[in-house]
Amino acid sequence: MAHQIIHPKGWKPAKGYANGMLCADGTLYVGGQIGWTAEQVFEAHDFIGQMRQALKNIRDVVEAAGGAPEHITRLTWYVTDKQEYLAAQADVGAAYREVMGRHFPAMTMVVVAGLVEDDARVEIEATAVIR
Repeated sequence: MAHQIIHPKGWKPAKGYANGMLCADGTLYVGGQIGWTAEQVFEAHDFIGQMRQALKNIRDVVEAAGGAPEHITRLTWYVTDKQEYLAAQADVGAAYREVMGRHFPAMTMVVVAGLVEDDARVEIEATAVIR
């Protein structure tokens, strides 16, 4: 098999996309995760709360594939409000370390006009290598 769909147990089914695709070589592509829960409900409406949840979602997908945060090699962040992100730098770092520890992969951040889910403030995609 060239690839395997990764969907964490207990998560509401994804519609029209996969949360993760694990390749035979151990490369895991994690689709963009937003700040909603496994039930696809936004419990947080602020940037930090949604960022924390999006990172937890990424961690859940990586763990469902047999990996851990230290296997993540790349994160791409899409944020809707540059100023909100910049104003929260200390909180961003603390929330990141709370979820991912002290593992800092290659990262890119892009400011976007909006995301598909109107309530989403951030979307993060990841690549991991699990061997």
